[in-house]
Amino acid sequence: MKINYARFLTSAASEKQFPPDNMIEIALVGRSNVGKSTLINTITNHKSLAKTSSTPGKTQTINFYEINNSFRLVDLPGYGFARVSKAKKHKWKHLIESCLLNRQNLKGVIQLIDIRHKPTNDDVLMYEWLKFYKFKTIMVATKADKIQQSRIKPNLEQIKEVLHLHTSDPLVIFSAKNKEGKKEILNHLGEIVSWS
Repeated sequence: MKINYARFLTSAASEKQFPPDNMIEIALVGRSNVGKSTLINTITNHKSLAKTSSTPGKTQTINFYEINNSFRLVDLPGYGFARVSKAKKHKWKHLIESCLLNRQNLKGVIQLIDIRHKPTNDDVLMYEWLKFYKFKTIMVATKADKIQQSRIKPNLEQIKEVLHLHTSDPLVIFSAKNKEGKKEILNHLGEIVSWS
């Protein structure tokens, strides 16, 4: 797949603000500051289509991006951010689940994991949740340029082991700096769109 057109569509703070479910959607999930916005900017060839921030928990809405006039990327709020009130966490949880479970046009999910660290309990719970609901899942190990090359293979094995990664779910190494994994991610997105 090649992305020739991408635009920010809307931000939704509630289910009522979701756009019509008339287009295939693929969601992005991951811990706060794992690099979801950076991945969107990299694969769409836009420097600032998705706003990036060094402050975890910055994204507090669900952001929709229209791609090639044929599908949408859906950036969900990051999970696992401690400095958020219980009420806010509950609201985010409800918002995320309403998007993942109630959107009939949602055909796949990209889950991002920081390759530098062992997957957290939140990462494991999210992956188990996605598998329980039988989502087509693409796993992306981000920030590969920030780790020694000698650590990449053992850290990937650790991700597979901790998550009990299904063999049918691809695990892509990604670096925004050198664009590693970009083509592979686009190919997987293309497969989901073409199968749907």
